[in-house]
Amino acid sequence: WKRLSAMDEYGQIQLNAIERKNLLKTAEQLFKSTHFTREETEKLLYKYRAITSDRIDRVKFRDLLHDTFGMSDDFFMDRVFRAFDKDTDGYLSQEEWVCGLSVFLRGTLDEKIKFCFFIYDLNSDGQISREEMFQMLKNTMVKQPTEEDPDEGIKDLVEMMFKRMDQGHQKVTLDEYKATVTKERLLIEAFGPCLPQRKCVEEFCDKVFL
Repeated sequence: WKRLSAMDEYGQIQLNAIERKNLLKTAEQLFKSTHFTREETEKLLYKYRAITSDRIDRVKFRDLLHDTFGMSDDFFMDRVFRAFDKDTDGYLSQEEWVCGLSVFLRGTLDEKIKFCFFIYDLNSDGQISREEMFQMLKNTMVKQPTEEDPDEGIKDLVEMMFKRMDQGHQKVTLDEYKATVTKERLLIEAFGPCLPQRKCVEEFCDKVFL
C-alpha cells in the first residue's frame, strides 16, 4: 500500500490510501450533524488518529481535558467523558469524539445546557437533587483551615441554588435549569466546571484547524 503523507497538510500523522479514504468517508457522514465544516471534521479525525491508533479511552481523554482545556477536577473530567461516551462502552469512537466536540467547542446555548445538565444529573433520573448538588459543590469547594464545619456553608449554598432554580418539584428539572441559565448564563456551570474556557477553545481550534 502506498502511504499518503498527511504531515504537510495537518502536521500530525500519515495514512495509507485506504485509511485516508475511510477517514474522508467518515467525515462526509459526520459533518452535517455537527457545527464543523467537512474540512474541520477531517482534521478532528486526524487528531483522533494522532491520539490513538484504536479508540480513545478514559485516561487519554482526561489527559486531553487537562493538558489542552485546562480542566483539573477528576470528578468532572470523568463526568465530561461520560457525556461524550454515548454508548457507555468506556471508549470514545470517532463519531462520539466529533459529535462531543461539536457541543463542547461550538454548541448552542441549548446544547450546552443539556450537556451540563447531563453532567450534573449524577444518577440519570432527569432531575438534580439536593444530595447531588451537595456532592458536586462539596467536591469543588476548597476547605479553609479556619472552617469548623464547611458542610454547613455548602448546605446553605445548596438551599440558595434551590430557591433560584426549583419551582416546587423539590428537585431541579431540565426545564427549570434551562429557565434559570437562560436568565443568568453564568449559572450554567453552577455546580462545577464542565465546559472549556474560551481561550482554550481558541487555542485548540487554531492548532487543529489552521
